[in-house]
This record gives sequence, C-alpha cells and structure tokens, in this order.
Amino acid sequence: MLDLNDVALFVQVVRSGSFAEAARRLGMPSNTVSRRVQQLEAQLGARLLQRSTRKLTLTNVGEGFYERCVVAVDSLLDAGQALMQGSDEPSGLVRIAAMADFFDFFPMEWIADFLAAHPRVQLDFVLSDARVDLIADRIDVAFRGGALLDSGYVGRQLLGNVGDGLVASPAYIAARGMPASLDDLAHHHAVTFAHPSGLSHWRLVGPDGVEAEVQIPSRFNANTAQALRKATVAGLGIAVLPSALSRMDLDAGRLVRVLPHYQRHGFGLNVLYPSRRQLPLAVSAFIALVMEKLELKAFPAQPA
Repeated sequence: MLDLNDVALFVQVVRSGSFAEAARRLGMPSNTVSRRVQQLEAQLGARLLQRSTRKLTLTNVGEGFYERCVVAVDSLLDAGQALMQGSDEPSGLVRIAAMADFFDFFPMEWIADFLAAHPRVQLDFVLSDARVDLIADRIDVAFRGGALLDSGYVGRQLLGNVGDGLVASPAYIAARGMPASLDDLAHHHAVTFAHPSGLSHWRLVGPDGVEAEVQIPSRFNANTAQALRKATVAGLGIAVLPSALSRMDLDAGRLVRVLPHYQRHGFGLNVLYPSRRQLPLAVSAFIALVMEKLELKAFPAQPA
C-alpha cells in the first residue's frame, strides 16, 4: 500500500522545484526527502522525476501522477486547515503567471484590497508574455490571451472574443476631426504594430456583421499593446485596442471612442490551472477577483 505521506511529499517536491527547497519548507533533511521519493518510485515501479545537478523535471508518468494526486493532497490540506481554523478562509501561496503588462490595466490597489480581505493569502506574480509551463514553473493559475489550446491543462474562458474598439485622444480628435465613416480613416494616422508597407490594415466588423478591410497610414509603431495605448493617449493617432486595456482611459476621458459601431475581432482572456478537479480556495478567490474587477463572464471549464 502506498504511503500517502510520501505522495504528499512528492507533490511538495514538484512545487518546490528541488529536493533542497522542499526539505527547507518541510523542515527535514534533503537526503530524507530524496530517499522517500525514491521509495515511492520503487513502489510504483516507475520513475517520476528526472534528476540533474541543475533541476528536476517530471517524466511523462510523473506528470500524470502529479496531476491526479495534487487535487487530493490539496483537498486534504484544505480540510485540515479548515478544521483547525474552524472556517473555510482562503489561505496559502498562489503563484500567478500573467502577461507582462497585467498591472497596467489591473490596478495594484485591487490587489491591496484583496490581500486585506484575505490576510492568510500570499500572491507571487510571474509576469511575462512567454507561455509558462504551469507544472515546471510551479504556477497555480495563469492568465492568457488568445484561443485555448490543447495543452493538457484545465482552461476557462473568462472573457469571450469581445471586439477591440477604435480609440483616440480628445486632443487628436480636436486637431484632426472625428471620422464619420470607414473611408475617413484614410485621412488619419494609425497607432499600431509595424507593417512593412507603412500602412495599417484593419479588418473591422460593422453593425450588420459584415467585415470590411481598411487601410490607414501609420506614423507610430510599437511591438507592445501598452506602448500603443500610451501613444494613443499622447495624441499620436487612432488605435484599435482591447477593451480591458482602454476601459480606464475611456472612463477617465483620456480616450474617446471612434466609429463605435465598428470593431475588430478580439482574442479573449483565459485562465489556466493544472488541477483538473478542485481549485484551492485561495486560487478560486483570486479568479473571482479578476472576474469582478474586469466585469468578465465565466464560461464552463474545459481542457486547454
């Protein structure tokens, strides 16, 4: 019969990324942690971890075993904590992977309010536009734009493919005039990602659902959405920005909508997590915060 303590220890090793770090967190010798994981592998008759001098990586068998065990281990830990505390209060460390400019549209004050409401929760953010490996990087929850891909994780679409809207600064509109039709865009400047032709090609969907392609001269280009937002606020031209990125500027009057009946297909916002059954209370609470603050609509979880 498997020793469930060894299974829980294996989960801790994976989350810690090394035997030494797991031993430090658990307050036990590193060689004891390594020996007990080896005993678990011997009982299972399969290698769970590939060991090297630099890092640990899960084998295919180990990854599947981890995904099935982590939910049960977390449930037992949560149950024990709830019993000791006499409540279902969210607690523990939550590692969050998000796009590099996450805090440009998600104010830090919201995080401060969340931590004040949940004093037993600790948040650890990993901000990058690169796609992380949730298991290898010990990520509890990741936010990603774009389509949900078949990655073996569990995914939930928080924000559907809401159209990206055309926006400009009041100063730019005062100087150049408000476009009244798609044809008028040819006489304006675009703030957009670079194109070799010097022209921006936008495919916009009108109120009748028909898609039209327009060309607009571009005088400022950048390779991040945040740079485009700042340039648009500065009055350098018209941009097509995701609603999550432009909403606060629109509310504050720093941007105004241009041709509001036309939109570009957006890419949505998704949340991914490695466990397939039950999320820790702290993770669920943080996802709920994002949904509330960004006014998102949750869809059923699905493989991603």
